[in-house]
Amino acid sequence: MEDCPFCKIGRKEIPVKAVAVNDSALAFLDINPVSPGHTVVIPKKHAATVLDMDDDAIASLFSLVRQATLQVKNGLNCDGFNIGLNHGRAAGQAIPHIHIHIIPRFNGDGGGSMHSIVRNPPKESIDQIYAKVREAVAQEEKYEVAYEKPEEKPKDTRKIPRDWELDL
Repeated sequence: MEDCPFCKIGRKEIPVKAVAVNDSALAFLDINPVSPGHTVVIPKKHAATVLDMDDDAIASLFSLVRQATLQVKNGLNCDGFNIGLNHGRAAGQAIPHIHIHIIPRFNGDGGGSMHSIVRNPPKESIDQIYAKVREAVAQEEKYEVAYEKPEEKPKDTRKIPRDWELDL
């Protein structure tokens, strides 16, 4: 996108302090860090959310997340990390270009876990929620496109295997 600030960074139109880079993604220090070493990882090609990316692009992006996390860990000797993304406006995504935050954590820094982000416990049971997710998968399977050659059909990693359900 022409005006997207992360696309401009990917095109080298806006300078950043790069931490790591690969062919399709870039990791750089956040200009408004919440912790020393706060890093942002973006795909160079525009995608608003993970739902707009194919599996190879996601794999490349998260491979760079791993590399950047290791580099920040080695450089700052932090005690842990929060790694996450704000997916959609309701989740706080301010720039509609997927970006993963790597937030170094230090013992006693006063921060919380991912569970401290929101407090909105479900009113439905886990079984009711699970049934809704399974129904969505079933609906998706009804409308699969017929491909002439099996190798043309994209690998779909979104489906929940029918024989997989974990009861703890």
